[in-house]
Amino acid sequence: MQISIIKEEDTNEQRVASIPETVKLLARLGAEILVEKGAGDLSGYRDDDYKLAGAKITDRLECLKADICLCVRIFSREDIRKMKSGAILIGILNPYENKDHFDDLNDNKITSCCMELIPRISRAQSMDVLSSQANLAGYKAVIDAAEKFSKAFPMMMTAAGRVNPAKVMVLGVGVAGLQAIATAKRLGAVVSATDVRSTTKEQVESLGAKFIMVEDEESKKAETSGGYAKEMSDEYKKKQSMLISETLSKQDIVICTALVPGKKAPILVTQDMVETMVKGSVIVDLAVESGGNCPLSKTGEVVNHNGVLILGYANVPGRVAKDASALYAKNIVNFLSIMIDKEEKKINIDWDDEIIKSVILSHQGNIKLEKFK
Repeated sequence: MQISIIKEEDTNEQRVASIPETVKLLARLGAEILVEKGAGDLSGYRDDDYKLAGAKITDRLECLKADICLCVRIFSREDIRKMKSGAILIGILNPYENKDHFDDLNDNKITSCCMELIPRISRAQSMDVLSSQANLAGYKAVIDAAEKFSKAFPMMMTAAGRVNPAKVMVLGVGVAGLQAIATAKRLGAVVSATDVRSTTKEQVESLGAKFIMVEDEESKKAETSGGYAKEMSDEYKKKQSMLISETLSKQDIVICTALVPGKKAPILVTQDMVETMVKGSVIVDLAVESGGNCPLSKTGEVVNHNGVLILGYANVPGRVAKDASALYAKNIVNFLSIMIDKEEKKINIDWDDEIIKSVILSHQGNIKLEKFK
């Protein structure tokens, strides 16, 4: 059995699917490990490091012929056609946006595993790619905001006078939002946060932030069984918009993290709201790749709108690529451990396993997940 680590093609992607430490763990599953030359360069892992861990450094074609191919983001359709028929592909495959890949996956009988579809159950926490990457995104969003903000974050008392603390508001209290709150608090900011799910109030307050939300009957049912926020009604969105508008003009930093899986990100910060903010304020839109929580944000750009900076960095976890790769690689090892028989050292897919049923998109020429058929 061969497991390969494919070099990412996307120029915005600096992460790698396995690091030297996890190569050793993969080898313990009974596999020969192949690493495409230069796969870890952008995340700080050299080919020599992989060699020392026991991997073979080789070209892309040999890696694509492995029994199991690991990637961060799905690669080209041409590469899928070059894969070994019946092989397993594991990565963040984004099936909502990459439906044009389905025919190639089916034609080559690829078993494709979407790591972003790992269910939010206790047994799967160590495999939860969205959480591990969102954690770093929330942290990096605050650091990026601090770098662009022209004032200090903490309150400072000096002989020359007092420096007031920065005011930070976090929109969306998932994993990224909670880490953004924690990071901003550590930097000394005064933090508030809002979410449609009332269940997040306790988490926000436990981090020392103020929780703000529209409370009505709809908000009591705003969470899916998987723990994600539901898309709210237009009436609720109008109430939420009024609440955010009242609060936003008093903020220095706004971190936008609100996402709805498989749908365009909700607009939370309108142009009119941006124009009420003080010059020098900063908005970080972590939802920019899904349409953005602010209509002014642009993917990969810093927009200056009337003196307010709107950061639309793409692939924020990739901006801390070394740690992001390490966490992602460990997520994959933990997932593979339920797909490989450790005694017989071979692939053994248990179709009764809740995790397997949630993650496998295609198998033996068929799309397995109902919502993508």
